[in-house]
Formats: sequence, C-alpha cells, structure tokens
Amino acid sequence: MPPRSARSSGPTLTEAQLRATLLQRQRLLARAPAGTPIPDVLDSIGGIQDQYAPSGYVGLWTRVADFQRDSLTRALEDRSVIQATTLRVTIHLHSARTYWRVARGVREAHRRWYLRLQKGAVTEDEMAAKAQVMRAALADGPRDIRSLGPDGAGFVGNQGLWVDLVRVPPSGTWERRRADRLALAEQWVGPPDATQTEGLRYLVEAYLRAFGPAPWADIGTWAGVPAPWLKEAAADLDLATYANEQGRPIIDLAGWPIADPDTPTPIRFLPHWEAILLVHVRRTQVLPEAFRTRIFSSSNPFSVGCVLIRGQVGATWSLRDGSVVVEPFVELSAAEHEELEVERAALDAFHR
Repeated sequence: MPPRSARSSGPTLTEAQLRATLLQRQRLLARAPAGTPIPDVLDSIGGIQDQYAPSGYVGLWTRVADFQRDSLTRALEDRSVIQATTLRVTIHLHSARTYWRVARGVREAHRRWYLRLQKGAVTEDEMAAKAQVMRAALADGPRDIRSLGPDGAGFVGNQGLWVDLVRVPPSGTWERRRADRLALAEQWVGPPDATQTEGLRYLVEAYLRAFGPAPWADIGTWAGVPAPWLKEAAADLDLATYANEQGRPIIDLAGWPIADPDTPTPIRFLPHWEAILLVHVRRTQVLPEAFRTRIFSSSNPFSVGCVLIRGQVGATWSLRDGSVVVEPFVELSAAEHEELEVERAALDAFHR
C-alpha cells in the first residue's frame, strides 16, 4: 500500500518558500527560548552531525537562546543525549528517546552498504563473529578504542555495524573532542525499544519535521536508506503532496505550515558539517551552487564554518589565534555588517 499522499495536485512551492520553511524548522529564523531541553531541540531538527565535537555545541548555540557549553556536556553525561554512528554512517547527536528508532531504522541498509563495499572480502557471518568479540570486550562497561587493540580499533573503524555502539563522555565533548570511548548501546541507553519498521517510519517523520517539504529521494539520502524502504514503512503516515518549481512532487507532514518567504532572516553562524548545507537539501539553495566548492571540496575535506546572510551562505568563519574570523563573499549593508559583528562577538565569547 502506498503512503497516504493522494493529495497529489497540491500547490507549487517556490525555492524561496522551501528555504524559509527549512530555516524555520531548523530554528534558524528564531532561536528556541533559553532553557529549551536539548533533547527537544535535537528531535525538532533531526539531530546534529557531530564528526567534529564542537559542531554539536555550535549547532545548538546558534539555535537556542543563551545556550551554555556545559549544558550539552551535562546532557551527554546524564545520557539524555546520545552520540553514535547513525545517519549516513556518520557520528550524530540524538535524544536518548529517539536513539533506538534511528539505529534500528538505518541498521540493515548500512550493513548491506558495507558488504557491497567489501566486494566479498568479508561475509556477514564474519562480521557477526567480530561483533561478539566486541560485545565481550565491552561487557564490563565503556572502554577507550585504543584499549581494544588493533582488531577492535579496526572493527570500530569499519563502523561497528553488527553491534550497536555509542560514544560516551568524557570523549566527544568540547573538553575532549576525540569521540574514542565506546559503550554498548543496550547498556548505556537501555534495551532496544523499536523495530526496523518503526525506525524507518520515524526517519520519514523526523526528516520532514526538520527539513521538509522534500522528495522521497532526499529523505533516503539523508538517512542512508533506500527510498522504497522508507515509502513502505511510512504507508500509514498522513502526508501532503506539493510540487516544486520544476514540477516534481515533494511531500510533507499533513497540516504542517509553509513559511512566508518574506520572513526576515537573521544572520546565523553554522558549524562544520552543518546538515542544511549537505546534498539532501540542495533543493532550498541555502548553499548556492556557485559557492559549494568553497565549503566542500577534495582539497578541503574538513569543510568550514559558514554564515547565513539573507538566508543563504554568504561568508565563512574560522578560529584564528583563538578568535572568530569572518570572510564574507557577498556585499553587506551597514546594518548587516553591524548584525554580523554582534553574532561574531557572541560566538567568539562562546569559544572563550
């Protein structure tokens, strides 16, 4: 049975509407109120890619009023926020209440991806056997990767897709950035409480809530899961259908509002590997194609921090000698210069 998206003759949404809606749902038009629980923010924005530990902190700072660094560290310590390899086989932050749905939703697709990549060099049974070794090594509690020896480190490097692992503090925090301390997810988070189907359905909901409206293919790209799997699992979701300016269908959660494209767009600083700049949201042109190679290129695999100006990337930022330095590549008005400096100084203070 196909998803309940029979309203296929929906209105056309412009690129500007899609961009404004994305920024609104990502808490980038208006920050969440001070004190908003971090798990609530993470759930609303689809998690945060956290390959570089400060990204989680900066990603929350730019979305939550008066955000304090130690609040995320405490959330990781009290286990209300979980750091693990999930979406697209990359490290992300999720709320503890959604972790198992995400992990179960992506697991099978990622295992198949890995075996295809190996081209017969390793079998699923062999990976399952290695997983049992890893389980035994972590049975007594968290351990640093280096204490697991070369075999353990190699298995983790291959993403540990046959055993659910989480990265636990003090590693993966602002103070100790390398996320190299591991625990078994069932011990750190609690026993699994979701099936694969429930996880796949949740991924569709989570993506549309955070990044929608969107085509099915973009949801699959974001999660690293085939779009047909997602469609089947989400067959009972109440979805609305629109068209983009090219006439292609895009879907959304029924009843969710579309933002006014004339909504004022404040200047916002984004962390490294910010999700709204990745290929699954190219449809919104938050990152104009003309500037994409400035941010992502083979000569710059680390990516860079970006600054939103008028709702699109118009500058980069970096730390130099301990201070935040901005390099604009669009013309700014006097008012925009002033607003940019206020945000830059606030991020500078956040780093100190």
